[in-house]
Amino acid sequence: MDKDNFLLAVVLSIGILVGFHYFYEKPQMERYAQEQLAKKLEAEKPAAPVVEKKEDRAAIIAEGQRLPIQTPDVKGSINLMGGRIDDLQLEKYRETVDPSSPQITLLSPAGSAVPFLPTFASFGWLGEGVAAPSDATLWKTDAKELGVGAPVKLTWDNGQGVLFERTIAVDDHYMFTITDRVTNKEAAPVTLYPFGAVARHGVPPDTRNIYIMHEGPLGVLGGTLKEAKYKDLFANPHVSFDTEGGWLGITDKYWLVSLVLSPEDKGTASFTYDRNNEEKPENGIFQTDFRGSPLSLAPGASAEHVFRLFAGAKQVRLLDRYADQYNIPLFDRAIDFGWYYYLTKPFLYLLDFLGKATGNYGIAILIFTILLKTLTLPLSMKSYRSMAKMKALQPQMKALQDRFKDDKARLSQETMELYKREKVSPLSGCLPNLIQIPIFFALYKVLYVGLELRQAPLFGWIHDLSVPDPTSVLSGFGALDWSFIPQIGVWPILMGLSMFAQQRLSPQPPDKSQAQAMNFLPLIFTFMMAKVAAGLIFYWTFSNLLGLAQQWLIMHKIVAKKA
Repeated sequence: MDKDNFLLAVVLSIGILVGFHYFYEKPQMERYAQEQLAKKLEAEKPAAPVVEKKEDRAAIIAEGQRLPIQTPDVKGSINLMGGRIDDLQLEKYRETVDPSSPQITLLSPAGSAVPFLPTFASFGWLGEGVAAPSDATLWKTDAKELGVGAPVKLTWDNGQGVLFERTIAVDDHYMFTITDRVTNKEAAPVTLYPFGAVARHGVPPDTRNIYIMHEGPLGVLGGTLKEAKYKDLFANPHVSFDTEGGWLGITDKYWLVSLVLSPEDKGTASFTYDRNNEEKPENGIFQTDFRGSPLSLAPGASAEHVFRLFAGAKQVRLLDRYADQYNIPLFDRAIDFGWYYYLTKPFLYLLDFLGKATGNYGIAILIFTILLKTLTLPLSMKSYRSMAKMKALQPQMKALQDRFKDDKARLSQETMELYKREKVSPLSGCLPNLIQIPIFFALYKVLYVGLELRQAPLFGWIHDLSVPDPTSVLSGFGALDWSFIPQIGVWPILMGLSMFAQQRLSPQPPDKSQAQAMNFLPLIFTFMMAKVAAGLIFYWTFSNLLGLAQQWLIMHKIVAKKA
């Protein structure tokens, strides 16, 4: 090999080695370092503390150093040990319709006994080579109380030249704003990751057998709604998502505790479960948390990060207002509107408007039903005309059945010819019923998940239209204390009677066995719907009565015309 070729070979070899290092080996090493750091930060994430003994909630609160919270809609306190918001009650909502019943408790400190499941929100930093605040950090403050227009400031110095400051503000409803500021007074740069979490000890007992709505961890991450059932986390205890902006937290039927990210926040969100050495898995710890991108602080530099916390009632108008105000994506999905979202949400808005305008949600349902019946009137009229014609044809149908009782094929052929001559479609009567199905399920969802209708009175003995009729006709309205007697209220029975009356006006199926089965439908529905919200039964009954009147008028006209 000559000298020039040797030098070229050396240069090429060095080029290959340098290229391999910079374009393959170095990225691999950096990726490995990032993975190891992520695992380290994950292991160091603040977690809900292990509590061996459950104590009275009030006693736990009295023991700690706390800063009171008082607004028109919430009251509670901030635990200065850890800087957590772990004590919150809703001023305008109570457990039952009795005005003297306890207020709804939304947040409770670790160690609280059932029925106050420990649920709390924590915020702060994860440090890389620097002591960051933890759950054992005692924050200092000169404030006396957190209120609307009166934010509070907490401070903590880590003793190593890094000062942490936290400002907490709250509006007149349920939105807290937490601004964490850190100042680096050290001689060396420090790196910190913003962190926030919502945690809960245990599964609420009344959510374990509910399948028609979601309760538990959820959020909108990466622009998509993510949900995790409590039982799913038993099998898969860690689920993570990369996200930019969004929100995540833990929801109940009517209440939500959610960490709201800034639109520019980039990082990793997680749903996690820890059995916490509990005998029953449902007594473990569930947590939703977010770890943001790293912030590097040079000596003398400061940086801050803003989290928001929604902790309150899922009022649809309020959620929509917050979504617009803070650019929160799909925040109304905290309410489980179901498959018929584009019906359910407008129905809730309309019923809420009518209820507030009339002062009674029973009247609102009456007006709502009339509006729906008016909108579907053309289809209903067509259906009722077809049903009236079908009923008028029954003598001819009976004659055909007698004539071709031994020839089913000929009977079908002659029946279709009869329909064709009389211009009757046996399927036209089904269309309004098909339209009623999504309306019914959407209204069912509204009455089940709509906070605005919770504990709203109907008429008479119905003091809460979102729960079943409390009367029990079969037990003599409670006179017979027999457990095997089903509880069937007055409104389900009225609904069954209205269905029966509609059936009498409708044409009967030609087959006797089918006709007998149809006759049992009102009775079956009466028992099936006995446990459904009284407001929905009221709607169905009134809708049946309106349909009954329309059907009778149309059939009366057709009979008169025939005569």
